[in-house]
Amino acid sequence: MSIGSTTIAVLGLGEAGSRIAADLAAVGIDVRGYDPADVEAPGVQLASDARAAVAGSDVVLSLSGARAALDAATSAIPALGPEVVYADLNTGPPELKLELAALAAGAGALFADVALLGPVPARGLGTPTLASGSGAQGFAAALGSFGMPVKVVSDQAGDAATMKLVRSVFMKGLAAAAIESSEAAEAAGHAQWLRQEITAVIGEALLERLLEGSRSHAARRTDEMEAARDLLLRLGVEPRVAGASAAVLADLAASPPGA
Repeated sequence: MSIGSTTIAVLGLGEAGSRIAADLAAVGIDVRGYDPADVEAPGVQLASDARAAVAGSDVVLSLSGARAALDAATSAIPALGPEVVYADLNTGPPELKLELAALAAGAGALFADVALLGPVPARGLGTPTLASGSGAQGFAAALGSFGMPVKVVSDQAGDAATMKLVRSVFMKGLAAAAIESSEAAEAAGHAQWLRQEITAVIGEALLERLLEGSRSHAARRTDEMEAARDLLLRLGVEPRVAGASAAVLADLAASPPGA
């Protein structure tokens, strides 16, 4: 795909969607977007609904959140042309990705199960990405040519989601450990000492990302870790860390800001 002839639709213009959409627009892509919250993103042509956003697009990127992913796909996929790549970039269970892949196949479209492996608001199109499914190669060719580092892992939808969730057990488990130990150190009067100890091992930037990111995105990450817990159970692995991480994040999500 050449930049001048490519049209990409972005469904969901939250932190991640708006950053990716803005990055694509900045390199000359025709970007159309839709978000039910009626938000805006620089350089993006806003549509009245999902069907209008994806009509005539070469690639569709869904960043609506896992809870809304099926509704977004159900609304958008009937308006796709043949061989268009519908890419779901939401963190969700493999079963969801397989359901979305079936919807895309029924409409003659290709499906890419995409897992984002980093903080999108900070990295944008530079976020490392895994892709699987019938549209994985097409997604990699399109987004890779615009600067996104994409690793195609298989042609089976759900594989990228599985890999992301097993990674999340470690990353969100590390966050839960940082949160709990920090709360204990503060109660004991040794918060600064512990922070120095942790940053000596993982660095200040990662610690801040673990602590503040968990608070800012607690609800979404609770869903992520509940999906990881369920995946581990299906794999025959006791989800001790995944379950504990989900509980920590759920407590954060239930706490009012500043509490």
